[in-house]
Amino acid sequence: MALPPIQFDRTTGVLEGANAWERLAALALSSGSKVASAFSHRGYNSCANLLRKTLPERNIAIKLNSDATFEFPYGDGYWSKLLNRSFSYEDELELLFRDSVGVDYTLIDCGANFGYWSVLISSAPYGSHKAIAIEPSSQNFAKLKNNAEINGNRFEVMKCAIGAARGTARLSGTKHEAFSIAGDAAGGEDVPVIALDNLLDDGKISPDGKYLIKLDVEGVEVEAIKGGARLLQGDSVLLCEEHGNDPSHTVSRFILEKTPLELIVYDPSSNRLETVTELSILDRIKVSSHVGYNVFGTASAFWQNRINALNAGAARRFQ
Repeated sequence: MALPPIQFDRTTGVLEGANAWERLAALALSSGSKVASAFSHRGYNSCANLLRKTLPERNIAIKLNSDATFEFPYGDGYWSKLLNRSFSYEDELELLFRDSVGVDYTLIDCGANFGYWSVLISSAPYGSHKAIAIEPSSQNFAKLKNNAEINGNRFEVMKCAIGAARGTARLSGTKHEAFSIAGDAAGGEDVPVIALDNLLDDGKISPDGKYLIKLDVEGVEVEAIKGGARLLQGDSVLLCEEHGNDPSHTVSRFILEKTPLELIVYDPSSNRLETVTELSILDRIKVSSHVGYNVFGTASAFWQNRINALNAGAARRFQ
């Protein structure tokens, strides 16, 4: 019989349901994140996953806010950073999501993993938005489905990968946060693939809606963008991972040179979302080779105006 999940409230810091060793592990995981944050958390995942091997197999349920609970295996190297209450996950996305609470949009969460953003975006403090969480891995999908269930099934889940067109692909990898259909790796599992525009074709979404499209698809970003040409013509913003270990800025270069989208990047030095006309700005922003950086692409006047207003607000706060 599975042990019930440990409970942790990020707002209060209260940890419940843990034994003495699990409490000590929580302290180690939190303290380790605080130290590793100075090095962009390099090495943290590996150390946490080693610690996890000494812990009983059970989940931890993190209360992200008053209306959002996110559950994952206790000691998981990727997500245990959340035990550090000062840790902020993907600041550039948080900035846009927080500013869009009052906008009637749907999140299309591609490469959803365990569903962190779908859980948050569908919660009341973030505007109770609709979300479609898309994840190809059977292993990850079970955890994603669980997170949908413990949050009242308020967002939709789909088990498939995102690519340029419908089909099937081989999904493989050793880390749950980095499974990919890129390449011809041995092992893994066969998964269905759809294009973003198929969501329109299948009636999952409406062509006149507003969308934030988080694209975290580990090496097939360009193909996924190609498969969403119609969707991206409307009131959509593409939130796409630019890999820190790619000095050529492949994803951003494609958006800038091969699509009608305006390319926007969060500049931490100004706390603004800057329009990119020259890719050299990314040489300065992408300081860690093992980290992913999110860039935005949009052809929507509505969203461009929202981003301009967001920047104006940031400027006033710094005065």
